[in-house]
Amino acid sequence: MKISVVLFDLGSTLLYSKDPWLPIFHRADRHLLDVFHTAGQPVEKRHLNEGDSPFLLAYYADQGSNLIEKTSFRVLREALNQSGFSNIPDSLLRAALDAMYAVTQQNWYLEEDALPTLETLRHLGYRLGLISNTSDDRNVQQLLDRHGLRPYFEYIITSAACGIRKPDPRIFQMALEYFGIAPSEAAMVGDTLEADILGAKNLGIYSIWINRRASPLPDGELVIQPEAILARLDHIPALLAELACSG
Repeated sequence: MKISVVLFDLGSTLLYSKDPWLPIFHRADRHLLDVFHTAGQPVEKRHLNEGDSPFLLAYYADQGSNLIEKTSFRVLREALNQSGFSNIPDSLLRAALDAMYAVTQQNWYLEEDALPTLETLRHLGYRLGLISNTSDDRNVQQLLDRHGLRPYFEYIITSAACGIRKPDPRIFQMALEYFGIAPSEAAMVGDTLEADILGAKNLGIYSIWINRRASPLPDGELVIQPEAILARLDHIPALLAELACSG
């Protein structure tokens, strides 16, 4: 097996969250609303979502199983339109979302073996790409810069930018076409069986499940079987070396 390109997921693969998200989402809502209030727009929490649920939970609930990305910008615009705030300019919505994500970004931390692994892979001659499902492309771009990840990746694509979510094969195919390789020449590294692993397997990409941040399986059995299961990112170079020798 000749793998020349390694594709990575971002959240809970290269980055991890430390604190519970719900209080952070509520704090993020307050920062989002402050931007509207400062601009003289009387937007309140009830205009973002029904009940006391924070806005980002509304975004995730709105996604469901649909693989067409409905960004947080679009969800926010639709919620405000329905509440009578259709006159708010796009620039103000963007500023409000930036304030919200400035809060959530503080709960993303770099895995201690992320940069050393990427450096090793690049030194060994692998080309690196990133495929991320996300509510907001700018948020991912800022996280990449904040944690020093961008220089390692030749290709970066997000669901918010291209409109398609993993495991839709088209988002993987975009990466393959950029690198000019067949699926058998790529490996996908991620923490989510339903998005990263299934999406890779459906296209014939070698799948590597990083399970240290994965949620416990209800029955303890994997319905979706990755080609490899690793607890750490820094085990990837040795695995790829074994695959090269066996091929």
